[in-house]
Amino acid sequence: MVRRFYNYYISSEKDLAKKLKSVLGFVPDNMRLFKLAFFHKSMNNAEEKQSIKSYNNERLEYLGDAVLSTIVAEYLYKKYPGKAEGFLTKMRSKIVKRKTLNEVAERMGIDVILTKYSQGKMSYSMLGNAFEAMVGALYIEYGYDKTRNYVISKILMRYLDIHQLETSDDNYKSQLLEWGQKEGRTIAYKLISKYKMDKRDRFRIGVYLDGKEVSTAEDFNKKSAEQTASSLALKNLNIVNLN
Repeated sequence: MVRRFYNYYISSEKDLAKKLKSVLGFVPDNMRLFKLAFFHKSMNNAEEKQSIKSYNNERLEYLGDAVLSTIVAEYLYKKYPGKAEGFLTKMRSKIVKRKTLNEVAERMGIDVILTKYSQGKMSYSMLGNAFEAMVGALYIEYGYDKTRNYVISKILMRYLDIHQLETSDDNYKSQLLEWGQKEGRTIAYKLISKYKMDKRDRFRIGVYLDGKEVSTAEDFNKKSAEQTASSLALKNLNIVNLN
C-alpha cells in the first residue's frame, strides 16, 4: 500500500502510475516491470537513457502469451462443461488471436500508454503485444491465481462478448483450407518477402490455389498477413463464408 502511494503521488513515474491506474484499475508496486511491458523493440531509441537494445517487452510478451492461453483454456473448460475439445480450441483461438487482443487493448486504453513511448510510431498490432506483456507482468508481480482472477473478472467478462464469439468466425485461413479440402484443391501459403519497416519485420504472404497465386497481403505479424491474404482469396474465388 505504501509503495503504491509512493508510485502514484511522489515517484518520478507518477504520470505513468496514473495512466496505469486508469487502465488496470490499480497502481502496480513494481513500476519498472510494468513500464517495460509497454516498450516495443522499435521504441528503444525513444529514451536516450535506454541504450540497451534488449530493453523491450518481447520476453514479457512471450510469458504473457503462455499465461493468457492457460487462463483462457481453464476459463472455457469450466464455462462449457459439455463442449468437446474442438469447440474449446476454436473458442480459445478466437479470444487469444491478435485481432481480438488488439481490440481489447484499445478498449482498455492501452493505446494511451503506448502513445507516450512510441513518439508517433505506434501501430495497431503493438496493442495486442503490449496486452500480452502486461499479462506477463501481472503474473510475475502477483502470481497465477491473482492474475487469472483479474483477467477473467476485469478483462474477459468486461471487454468480450463470449456468446457473440460462439457464433462468429473470421478465421479466414481455416475457412479457405476447409473449402480446399472439400473441393479437392490444394491451398498453399508462401512467404514472398520479409523486410524492415520502422525497425520492425514486415511480411508479405501469398496464397496459392493449385500452384497459382490468387492473393497477397502484408503485415507486421505473419499470421495476420495470412489471415488478410486468405480473406482476399475467399473474395477473389467467390467463396461464400462457410459459416
